[in-house]
Amino acid sequence: MSGTPLPTPHDYRFAQAFTVRLVGLSLVALALVMFAGTAVVAVSGVNADVLVVLLGVGVAGVFGLGWWLRNRAFVLRAESEGYVVGPVRGAGVKRARWGEVSQAATTTVRGIDCLVLHLEDARATTIPVEALAVDREQFVREMQRRLRAGQGHRPLG
Repeated sequence: MSGTPLPTPHDYRFAQAFTVRLVGLSLVALALVMFAGTAVVAVSGVNADVLVVLLGVGVAGVFGLGWWLRNRAFVLRAESEGYVVGPVRGAGVKRARWGEVSQAATTTVRGIDCLVLHLEDARATTIPVEALAVDREQFVREMQRRLRAGQGHRPLG
């Protein structure tokens, strides 16, 4: 292990554009639910107040999702001992210790710049760098520090 002190834990949050896109999709979903709900009320004769309640719950859900994405959700939680990947589809291994990482590399997966952490047992974690609310170069430097602190791995390629 190198003499580099262990970096402090840090949550890498979703980029603002990513958050806005997800909230926008939830608004479209709410509109579709309201359309279906309106059709059900019109056909069945159910009290139209149900639509007001449905809209209120839906709007509260959209605001709640936006708040959670902005303040609580993380793409990657880097701790002194290892990492945890948040709600990222296709990330592979969601949790591992830095000592389990055998190789780290930057690559492009389906047109998206990613950091791939290859583990000793042939598994891997893929982190989409574009989803992070941090500069790409800063993120790579931070991961280099964490890997060196974990077991003295060579710099990312």
